Amino acid sequence: MGTQTHTEPDKSGLAEARSILVAIPTLNEEAHIETCIRSLLAGDARLADVPIVVADGGSTDRTVEIVRMLGDEFPNLSVIDNPKRLQSAAINLVAKSAPAGTRYLVRCDAHSIYPAGFVTQVADAMVATGAASVVVCMDAVGTGCFQKANAWIVDTPLGSGGSAHRGGTASGYYDHGHHAGFDIEYFRKIDGYDESFSHNEDAEYDHRLALAGGKIWLDADIRLSYFPRATVRALGKQYYAYGRGRARNLIKHKARPKLRQLVPVVNLLGLVGASLGAFVWPFFLIYPMFYMTALLAASVFIALKKQSICGLLAGLASGTMHITWAAGFIRQWLLR
Repeated sequence: MGTQTHTEPDKSGLAEARSILVAIPTLNEEAHIETCIRSLLAGDARLADVPIVVADGGSTDRTVEIVRMLGDEFPNLSVIDNPKRLQSAAINLVAKSAPAGTRYLVRCDAHSIYPAGFVTQVADAMVATGAASVVVCMDAVGTGCFQKANAWIVDTPLGSGGSAHRGGTASGYYDHGHHAGFDIEYFRKIDGYDESFSHNEDAEYDHRLALAGGKIWLDADIRLSYFPRATVRALGKQYYAYGRGRARNLIKHKARPKLRQLVPVVNLLGLVGASLGAFVWPFFLIYPMFYMTALLAASVFIALKKQSICGLLAGLASGTMHITWAAGFIRQWLLR
């Protein structure tokens, strides 16, 4: 995940409230949106003056109703329509309507619970570092049994492949991370997100930002909790789209995949090849059996570590991520 430097920034600077703008994309988020917004508005007096804009992609549940209700309590909260529905379009829309004096755009996701003062911490980190973008660490949490197992495995190398922002602890300059803050001038300079990307728009943006000379600072002291997918079907659909998005990104920029991106692809090809080869020579089944054993071992390890039977589903969650991501990647690569 990029090359880390060890120069610590001076974090003495504070961003003015009027220089910050918060964007929250939503689509049918009635279960999470109130908790998300209340968490964002806690912990710093400056937050009362920070505009928070919810860009809704046509929710058919009570999302917009809840936001408008909260708007009576928080005058700095508003909601706008996002006719293109995608998250990338939502952030672009908020950026285009930014009031005069806006310097820092903070992206927040409705599925997350934010620590007190998160928004101002992100903006302050941008002041201190002068970075074009600040990214943060994500700590997965869950409620149901499969969601817990998913949360426990996703932040490990077997789940996310060792991404620095997935449960990481080291701050530094990286080439990608979980998007939190943008210098709005840089954001506009490179025309924001590519709205043709339904997934992986963050990595695609980071690639163009680097080409434009912008630096990305991962602040490991700023962390957020998020809820991963709660079912196998939802997780598979998510990672299939992630795989397609990553392939589109590489194709667009004529870039080579990294080793950690090739591993799940090679794994899936190996599983398919070995399964077919087993019809000729059963010895080929050794590789699928090895992979299944690794997933089972991970399940047992997580169950013992967390002292929960739910951990036995960790291997299922991990395997779902690997196989669906690789399937999406291969499909998009072949269709280029």
